[in-house]
Amino acid sequence: MDVAFVLYERMTALDIVGPYEMLASHPEINAHFVGARRGLVRTDAGLELNAASTFDELPRPDVIVVPGSGYWRAVLEENDALVDWLTAAHPNATWTTSVCTGSTLLAKAGILVGRPATTHWLARELLEELGAVVSTDRVVIDGDVMTAAGVSAGLDMGLTLTSRLFDDARAMLIQLFTEYDPQPPFAAGSVEKAPPEIVEFARQVAADR
Repeated sequence: MDVAFVLYERMTALDIVGPYEMLASHPEINAHFVGARRGLVRTDAGLELNAASTFDELPRPDVIVVPGSGYWRAVLEENDALVDWLTAAHPNATWTTSVCTGSTLLAKAGILVGRPATTHWLARELLEELGAVVSTDRVVIDGDVMTAAGVSAGLDMGLTLTSRLFDDARAMLIQLFTEYDPQPPFAAGSVEKAPPEIVEFARQVAADR
């Protein structure tokens, strides 16, 4: 089973590393880090990841995982090759998935028109503009498309995808091995829970980008 983990400049590292950790250890899965060209890709926080294959070299993956970016509006304008590849590859994939603002790239590729999907809370308006029916759920499944909300939701998406590709027991095994048992020190992990002053500060930081 060929799984394409998409890389592009200024993507968010955890968006791809989270699902990768949940999926890559299964012996049935062949993990591919793919990009518009081979070589190092710098994430929005400066970490470098290596694209070992190009989109042209993997035209028909079984599963597609698309990360988001802290610079999501700019990313939409900078990745025509990725969007074109998504448009072509999606119809042949068993699952097309995204984490965080990666869903805006799916939407630009025409995959989410009229379909329920989620994204980072800061990008909900943009996702709606691109034709999706925006959900505030952490993971949304619609047919052969699975989308996750902001960044850390990729871990949940990876486990959910594991359960769909294999079974619940396999997903629970991976959850146990990774000791994924969230107990955050603050109740500020969603826009609905965070203090209003923190939400406003987050909006200012995003606007400055």
